[in-house]
Amino acid sequence: MAGLSLKITNRSRKGLKGLPPSIELPDDATVEDAKKAVARASKVSDHNRIGIFDPVSKKTIKDRNSLLREQSEVVKRGELLVKDLGLQIGWRLVYMIEYLGPLLFHPLFLTLRNQFYPAVHPFLKDYLPYAPRASDTLSYAQQAAFAMITAHFVKRELETMFLHKFSAATMPFAFVFRNSFFYWALAGLLGALELYAPFSPAALAPDAPTPLTYFGFFLYAFGEVANFNVHYYLAHLRKPGETARKIPHGHGFGLVTCPNYMFEIIAWIGIIIVTRSPSLLLFITIGSYYMYIWGWGKEKTYRKEFGDKYKKKRFVMLPGLL
Repeated sequence: MAGLSLKITNRSRKGLKGLPPSIELPDDATVEDAKKAVARASKVSDHNRIGIFDPVSKKTIKDRNSLLREQSEVVKRGELLVKDLGLQIGWRLVYMIEYLGPLLFHPLFLTLRNQFYPAVHPFLKDYLPYAPRASDTLSYAQQAAFAMITAHFVKRELETMFLHKFSAATMPFAFVFRNSFFYWALAGLLGALELYAPFSPAALAPDAPTPLTYFGFFLYAFGEVANFNVHYYLAHLRKPGETARKIPHGHGFGLVTCPNYMFEIIAWIGIIIVTRSPSLLLFITIGSYYMYIWGWGKEKTYRKEFGDKYKKKRFVMLPGLL
C-alpha cells in the first residue's frame, strides 16, 4: 500500500522545536495519526496539543477521524501546517463545566431567597416596576422554572457524558473560561437572580397554570424530546469504523441545516412563556445569534464537501426566519 510523504511546516513563528522536515504516514492515516506522528517527532508528550491545518485555507482540520488522503489540498501540495496549541482540555469536560453553572446557581438562589432578597429589596424598591409577591412561597411559575431549567441542563450533562461524539478531542484550556461565561453568567447567575426574586414576573404570575402555561409546557416538552432525537441520530449517523462524513436526512434536516438548534430554541421559548423571564429571553436571544453563526458555518461546509449531492438550505435553524 502506497504511503503519504508530507512536508511539515510550522504554522506560527515560534513553532515546534525539533520538528522534522517531513513525515511518512500510511495511506489510511487519519488526522489523529498525523498528530501522533508529529508529536513523537517533536517530542511533545500530548499529541492533542498538535494542531493540523489545511495548507491553503489555513483552517484547522477539526475531524480527527478523517483520512488525510481525503484532504485534497494536503494531498495535492504534499504538505501539512502544524502548530502547538498549548495546554489542552477535553471537549467533553468543557461542555460538562459549561452546563454545571446553571445547575449550581439555581439551587443556590432558591435556597437563599428568603435571606437574600429581603436584604436587597430596600435598595431596589424605588426602581422596581412591581411590588414584591405577598407570600414567601414560590409561585407556580417559579416552581416550574426550577424544574424545567434543571431538567434541561441535566439532560445536556447526560448527553455530553454518554451520547455526544466530538470530531476534535480537545481545545485550548484557556477557552474554557470564555465558553463557560455565557452559561454561568446568563442562564445561571442572571437567570436565577431574576427568576426567584419575589418581585420578578415569574413570582407575580398566576398561582394556577393558565392555557398559555400549558402551551409553554407543550413547546418545552416537544423541543426537548425532538432535540434529543436529533442528537441521538447524529451520534449514530456513522457506523463503527466509518470515517467519512455523511449527509443527515430526516429529523428536521429537510427544513433547516441544524434542527437541533431549532428544537433547542423551541424548548427555551416554552420556558420563557411559562416563566415570563426577561433574563432567559436575553440568554436565548444571544444564544440564537451564535447558533446562527455556527449553523451557517455547517451549511457552508456541507455545500463545499458534498457539492450537488447536498440539497442547499435557505435557513439554518428557523424556517422562514434564520
